[in-house]
Amino acid sequence: MKPVGICKSLLTRVRTKEEDIFSWENALEINGIPYKTIDCYHYDIVHSLEDYSGIIWHYQNFVNADLMEAQHLLDIAESKGLKVFPDHNTAWHFDDKIAESYLLDSVGAPIPKYWVFYELDKVIDWAKNEATYPLVAKLRRGSGSNNVKIMRSSSELIRYSKRMLTKGYSPAQSILYKTYSKVQSAHSFKALLKRAKRIPDFLKARAFGKGMPIEKGYCYFQEFIENDGYDLKVVVVGDKCTFLARNVRKGSFKASGGGDLSYDRSKIPTSVVEDAFITADALGSQCMGFDFVVNKETNKGVIIEMCYGFDFEAVYGCGGYWDRDLTWHEEPFNTAAEVVSTVFAEQ
Repeated sequence: MKPVGICKSLLTRVRTKEEDIFSWENALEINGIPYKTIDCYHYDIVHSLEDYSGIIWHYQNFVNADLMEAQHLLDIAESKGLKVFPDHNTAWHFDDKIAESYLLDSVGAPIPKYWVFYELDKVIDWAKNEATYPLVAKLRRGSGSNNVKIMRSSSELIRYSKRMLTKGYSPAQSILYKTYSKVQSAHSFKALLKRAKRIPDFLKARAFGKGMPIEKGYCYFQEFIENDGYDLKVVVVGDKCTFLARNVRKGSFKASGGGDLSYDRSKIPTSVVEDAFITADALGSQCMGFDFVVNKETNKGVIIEMCYGFDFEAVYGCGGYWDRDLTWHEEPFNTAAEVVSTVFAEQ
């Protein structure tokens, strides 16, 4: 049996012993599948694909080399009959909020209203005559809510748009913003110490992020959804769905990236679980983490973003999952193991 190749991002960090259970290596070992770590940046990588039965490349959104290389290589491997993760349907739109909105819209998923502009005169006319405030402005790339801003007036939106259509904004994370966010959401000394140990990883990620192209030449806005102070990460792999809730940080409208987590199932309406399954099926995705916000007036959820990659350990903390009959199972959901068992195990 040919091994599955595990590609390593330039940003791969050293895992602790406790984190090993969330690794691709552990998931493949559980399923009795041979594997080999490979250098997917090697100049001869395309010719090396024939040595593998499948490829896993959990690539990063703050590494420009990953974004330039990974999905192209995975698409080629998929076209040659290899099983890959993430496959084309799962990740062609990765870290592109405009592409995500277009795709979700095309399959009829529940999403907020959104607007995309490429010309200043059109955005100014819309801002003055049609837009309803507040609105949320987002960069196409970036995660953790660092590049998300709220627009409360036409003058604020026009000022932001003029910059986006000229010099633009860097998608790299701010050291001050990230530090403040993590300290604010750490509710114990132990949690604070754990986050402090990851400072070198953040600095390395930021160094790669500074190499990302400036985001400019477009404006992307979303409808602001009034909620009860949290959003939901809802994950679907195969016939299983799990979640976590992220509480909004004090003095902010944003929850993503703060690390203040909850697994209270009363926060997630049944309709959100149903919509997550329906949307994942419509997309044909192998694994998808949907960011839902629940409208406080209607109790209906809308998908504001989606991504195949997320914190596997945080999701594991939920301690269970729903099946397609919406029956809850008190069994930990290990994302890597679930992906391997659904995508690669039959090898």
